[in-house]
This record gives sequence, C-alpha cells and structure tokens, in this order.
Amino acid sequence: MLAVLRNRTYRHLFTAQVIALVGTGLATVALSLLAYDLAGADASAVLGTALAVKMVAYVGVAPVVGAFADRIPRRALLVSMDLTRAVVALSLPFVTQVWQIYILVFLLQCASAAFTPAFQATIPEVLPEERDYTRALSLSRLAYDLESLFSPALAAGLLSLISYNWLFAGTTAGFLASAALVVSVLLPRPVPVERARGVYTKASFGTRLFLATPRLRALLALDLAVAAGGAMVTVNTVVLVREGLGRAAGDVSLALGAYGAGSMLAALLLPRALDRVGDRTVMLPAAFALSCVLAAVSLGTAVAPGPWTWPALLAAWALLGAATSVVLTPCGRLLRRSAAAADLPAAFAAQFSLSHSCWLLTYPLAGWLAAAAGMPVASAVLAAVGLAAASCAMAIWPRTDPDRLDHLHSELPAGHPHVQDAVPTHEGWRHGHDYRIDSLHRRWPAPRRLSERV
Repeated sequence: MLAVLRNRTYRHLFTAQVIALVGTGLATVALSLLAYDLAGADASAVLGTALAVKMVAYVGVAPVVGAFADRIPRRALLVSMDLTRAVVALSLPFVTQVWQIYILVFLLQCASAAFTPAFQATIPEVLPEERDYTRALSLSRLAYDLESLFSPALAAGLLSLISYNWLFAGTTAGFLASAALVVSVLLPRPVPVERARGVYTKASFGTRLFLATPRLRALLALDLAVAAGGAMVTVNTVVLVREGLGRAAGDVSLALGAYGAGSMLAALLLPRALDRVGDRTVMLPAAFALSCVLAAVSLGTAVAPGPWTWPALLAAWALLGAATSVVLTPCGRLLRRSAAAADLPAAFAAQFSLSHSCWLLTYPLAGWLAAAAGMPVASAVLAAVGLAAASCAMAIWPRTDPDRLDHLHSELPAGHPHVQDAVPTHEGWRHGHDYRIDSLHRRWPAPRRLSERV
C-alpha cells in the first residue's frame, strides 16, 4: 500500500491531507466541548443544528465549484481554501453565543466544500493506474481513520494541560501546513470539459450522472446508511459519555478514538479484499452491519447503565467505524469507473454534495430526537433509516455490473467519429465500450434491452 508514496506529488498531497485532518479532528473535539459549555444537556441539539448548517454549505457549494473546476488552476484553488479555513478556525475560540457557532461553521465548511472535491479529483490524475489508485483510496481512508484515532487521543492529552479553546489553534496550524505542502508540488492541469453550456447545466451534470448510473444511485443509498451511523457517533457521543455515563471530558476523545480505530483496521485490510472480490460484495454487507449495530445501541441505551456500558459503547463505536470504512473506501473506484476523465471533478463534486445531503438529514435527526425523545429512540430511528437505505442499494445495484455495455445510437449520422467501429442496423449504429453517461450517452441501457436508444 505504501508504494504509492514514492510518487512525490501524491506523497506531498497525502501528507497535506493527514495534517489538515488532524487539525480538523482537534476542532471536532473542541466544538463538542464548546457546545456542551454553551448548551449543557442540549448540546446534541446544538451540534445537530451546527452540523446541518455544515451540510447545507456542502450541498450548495460543491456542485457550483465543480462547474468551474476545469477553469481554475487546481493548486490556487486548494491553497486559497486552506487559507480561508485557517482564518475561520482561528476565530472559533472567541465564540460566546450559539448563533456564532452556526455562522463560523457555515463559512468554514463552504471552504471545505470547495477544497475536498477538487482534491479528490486530483488524485486519479496523479495516479492513473487502477492498482495505485486503489491503494491511494485505502491510504486516504486510513488518513481519515488516523484522524479519528490520533486526534482524539492528542486532544485528550492536550486537554490535561490546556483549555479546549487552544485546540482550535492546532486546527489553524494544520490548514496552514496543508497549504504549504500543496504549494510545494506541481499539479496536473484540469482536463477541459467540452460542454459549451450554461453554469447551471455544468453544475447539475454530476447529479444527472449519479441519477442515470445504477451503481452510483446505489452509492447514494449507501451514503445514507453511512450517514445514519456516523451521525449517531458525531452528534451524540458527548452526551452519551458526559451525561449518560457521567465520565470525564477526556473520555469523549476515547470514544471517538474507538470509532477511528475500527475504521482504520478495516481500511488496512480492505485493499487485499478488493483485489479478490468486487466492490458490491464488500459494501452491501457493511451497510447492513451499520443498521444492526445501531439497533443494538438502541437496546443498550434503553436499560440502566452498568459496568458493561462503557466497554460496550467503545465496541459499538469501533464496529460502526469499521463498517463505515468498508462502505466509503471503494467510492472513488466507483466514480472512476462511471465518469470520463474530464467529468471526474463534476462526479466528485456531486458525490460530495449528494452524500452530505444525507448527513443534512441524519445530523439534525440524531440531535433533535436525542434531545426530545432520548437516545434509544434516536438510535432506533437511525437504525431504521440505515436498514432502508441498505435494502434500497441492494435492489438498485445489479449483481452483474460490467464496464462494457452493448448499445445502439439511433441519432448519430454516418461518419460520426464515435460510431466508426459500430455495426449498422435498421435502427442505427450498434457497438459496445466502457459505458459512461456523457453528451453522447444520456441514459443507461436497460439490462434486458441493451439495444435501447441512448
């Protein structure tokens, strides 16, 4: 897996990602404790709303940035967004009101919504080989997992020496270091998109790509299953640990670290599994596992806490982290299979936006239900959401999902470059190739009617 780090450009980008994620992890712990200081037992509702604001920024900004991604120098975009995030993070320690959290979170996540899809679209350009890219995806997932594991542990250690407000300084330093590493390498020029259409059409192309491609529609359902599990962890950990179990602030970090440990272990084991089996084979069972663990959490929180409660919570969070990693790691492979090189920025922007629209639903659901109806109800509802999403993905994603599909072009004229190798029929031109939605292929051929017009 580590062989891909021999590529200097990828090595610098990966290091930038790791450092920025550690800073973000410190901010996550600090933000939870800040919300608890301002709202007490209502911290779940505050965090749920703040994270819903974050998702609004992600859903609204990412597609627009994706529409312009082929016109903006990639390095300039990444560095400017890192600097913006550093400035906003530096402002968070001075928050005294809940509404100020919402405004700063919105600004911070607008910058992240511009940064992340552009960063993700750069990696397959830097590592064009499928095997290298698969390893890079696992390393990227591992980076997120290390952040979930290392950042809470680091935060726990720092909180014994300093107040949580100083953790935001670590976030600022992480974004500045990320910007410096991005500046240190030359990045590929974005591939120009040959769609001479308006901004709205370009911004919406990624969404149309998702809705027209069966495996990507299934991926969107899997994103909802992941969001159900992740929202329970992110929003309610601080209340479960502090209010439900009466444990110290440092134990919030340990619980989040258990989630990261499970995710990291899965990311380490997954590349070899993906060499032997398909993405569908590993992603669907993991999605069902998410709902099973959430159902167990609902039962566990419905009874009086005992000596078993704390280790059971750590085990449940570790299992949720592992299942999440197994679902999310192959996502980049699915996008690369489903989009042409020029459309990768739009595809990643759409994935970023649509997946976070799932979190826009589950974050407030987790927070408001926990505050109004209690943890057992919140976890049970999220388990039901995850089960429905996993079942939907299984129904949508065909068991046989080849890249090459035979299909018919009924409107292209003779001599068109795309049908030079096609066989003429009375209905048009028939041929086969790796099928992707684009200007010449607007909808997916039906499984049993592959001669259908495209």
